[in-house]
Amino acid sequence: MVVVAAALLLGGVAGADDGIKEGGKKVGEGFKTIGKETGQAFKEGGKEIGQGVKQMGKEAGQEAKKTGKGVGEWFRETGRKTGEAFREMGRSIKRFFTGE
Repeated sequence: MVVVAAALLLGGVAGADDGIKEGGKKVGEGFKTIGKETGQAFKEGGKEIGQGVKQMGKEAGQEAKKTGKGVGEWFRETGRKTGEAFREMGRSIKRFFTGE
């Protein structure tokens, strides 16, 4: 809507001073300038969004790593306790049969 209004305004001003051809040229240049500015704004916005997503990804990865370490330590400790319980059970069975 704004682009159309700007084109009509440029065309009206240009039409009063210059011929139709010159007015069309100025309108085209106006569209070209608007397109460049819009493209640049999208490019900058995309960069900022990309950097934000990258930072969020890093933070999420670090949190997952911390959580993974905690889970790994829990499994390791549980495995040790289970192993020790089975060894003790084996010793108890041995004592039972050998009479120690």
